[in-house]
Amino acid sequence: MIKKCISMIVVGISMLAGCSTTDSAEAEMAATRTTMVTTGDLTMLSRSSKAFAWHPTMFAVHASDEVDDQAVIKHMQVAITQAMQAKGYHLASAHEAPSVLVGFGLALESEMSDKEILKRAGLVAGLSTVGVDDEYEKGSVLVALFSPHNPIPVWRVLAQGFTDSDNTLEQREQRFERLLSTMLQSVPAV
Repeated sequence: MIKKCISMIVVGISMLAGCSTTDSAEAEMAATRTTMVTTGDLTMLSRSSKAFAWHPTMFAVHASDEVDDQAVIKHMQVAITQAMQAKGYHLASAHEAPSVLVGFGLALESEMSDKEILKRAGLVAGLSTVGVDDEYEKGSVLVALFSPHNPIPVWRVLAQGFTDSDNTLEQREQRFERLLSTMLQSVPAV
C-alpha cells in the first residue's frame, strides 16, 4: 500500500513537472509570435515604378527615453531600403522624381496603446499579451506607401511582436530586418 502511494505521488509530481515545462515553452512561443495586417491597393506600383523616396513627415518612433529615436529611424530606413532593393527598387536620387513615398512608424506598448494605434494608423494587428512574461514588451511597426500626389496612403502594413531585451543588438537588428522584409513581401518586384 505504501509503495502504491509513493508511486502515485511520483506520477503526480512527474505530471506537474511536465505541465510546468509546457507552460514555459508556451510562454516562450507566445513571446516570439508576430501578427500582421495589411490594407490597400498596390496596383499603383507598375513595372515602371522603380524609384522610392522617404515620406517627408511620416517617420515616427514612440518608445521610452532609453531608445535612441534617430538610430531606430536610420535602421528602419536601411532595412526598408534593403527590402525594396531586393525587389528591384532604388532610392530616388536628388534629380529623380520618385514613383512611391515610403513612411513608417514604430511604437512600444508602454508608449502607445492598440487603441491609439488604431486611431492614428487605422489598423491594429491585435497581438494578445495574455500569457506573455512581463520581460517582453509588445512592439508595433507600420509601413505605409503613398503616391507622391496623394497625402493618403495607398497601402499599409502593421505588424506586432514582442521585444526581447536579452538578445544582442545584432540579433535584434537581424530580427527587425527579417520582419520588415516579411512586411514588404506583397510589394511587387519590378
